[in-house]
Amino acid sequence: MHIDGAGMPDGWQRLWAPHRLEYLRGENRPLEGNEVECPFCRIPTLSDEEGLIVYRGKSAFVVMNLYPYNPGHLLVCAFRHVADLTELSDEERNEISALSAHAMKTIRKVSAPAGFNLGMNQGAISGAGVAEHIHQHIVPRWSGDANFMPIIGKTKVLPQLLTLTREEIAAAW
Repeated sequence: MHIDGAGMPDGWQRLWAPHRLEYLRGENRPLEGNEVECPFCRIPTLSDEEGLIVYRGKSAFVVMNLYPYNPGHLLVCAFRHVADLTELSDEERNEISALSAHAMKTIRKVSAPAGFNLGMNQGAISGAGVAEHIHQHIVPRWSGDANFMPIIGKTKVLPQLLTLTREEIAAAW
């Protein structure tokens, strides 16, 4: 039994995801007035393990989302710092598309999702957390993965550490 804000017991069990608050406040995001280097420019300078990189291509790379919606949530990022799909070269667009398809095949081998959400948020108004650097989301989906936790609790319970998920996906790549 927990005590509510007024000091009265209630029947709620609470799970905490405090790491999300740091992200919501702008951690690792180059927001206006935030002197943070672009994370998608910084990540390729790290080792694959430290940067959670699954694969490095010629003009794009695949990385674990540090704040995933689901286990295996990947980002396909151009190496070049551009914001918009129209700014990419044909080679970059083609590689991002090919890596997205390969990511889906790999995640299917690793964790057999029932489907995927794929998307690029173009501009901060569309919901892009890092609007200045183009990236494609690959989000595996399972039946029932949108249960009461994200709807009521505004949090996500992930059953596996990012480092282990990265190891499995990189090995299957």
